[in-house]
Amino acid sequence: MSVKHALLALLSWRPSTTYQLRKDFDASTGQAWPLNIGQVSTTLQRLERDGLVVREGGPSDDPSAPGQWRLTDAGREEVAAWWRRPVPRADRGRDELVIKLALAAVVPGVDVADLVQRQRSAIQRTLHDLTRLRRDTDPEDLPARLVLSNHIFAAEADLRWLDEVEETLLRARRRPSPARRPGKATRSTQDTPAESTEEVSTRSTA
Repeated sequence: MSVKHALLALLSWRPSTTYQLRKDFDASTGQAWPLNIGQVSTTLQRLERDGLVVREGGPSDDPSAPGQWRLTDAGREEVAAWWRRPVPRADRGRDELVIKLALAAVVPGVDVADLVQRQRSAIQRTLHDLTRLRRDTDPEDLPARLVLSNHIFAAEADLRWLDEVEETLLRARRRPSPARRPGKATRSTQDTPAESTEEVSTRSTA
């Protein structure tokens, strides 16, 4: 999530104080990703340094003091470009669950089936809570409903993926181990053909 572009987007709507920006952000995301005032202040300082926002009123060295922030021309261009730019899947962060299960599949001694079951139970509880929240959300609260729907679809997708993980691991256990490639043959006493009785008798007579 880009706090920088979220704040720019809110300022493109209207100039705001630091506290109002945090309030608008929480309201716009259904409080799914709450920001503390320190995050907002730090981000605004960086935006000001980069020439994307300016402060009107209040001391410039105290971003949390009263005073409104507004976009500069460069800030308006930046947020307009952000609206047009698709979000690459790779920019959405590393998924800890994917990394954990990938490691569990190769690290000895990890009970992958138990890990999967524990994760499934946790996701099912989360999905139940999200479904209840969406049911209780005001139908007119469009931002909250959109965010909750995204979380619900993501949880459902995680459950389907865990099913696939279990099936993949089961197929891997059923698959026979690959045959060892034959190495260079070495002769041993067991590999040496036994002499015939006739050959032994002939040598003894001689």
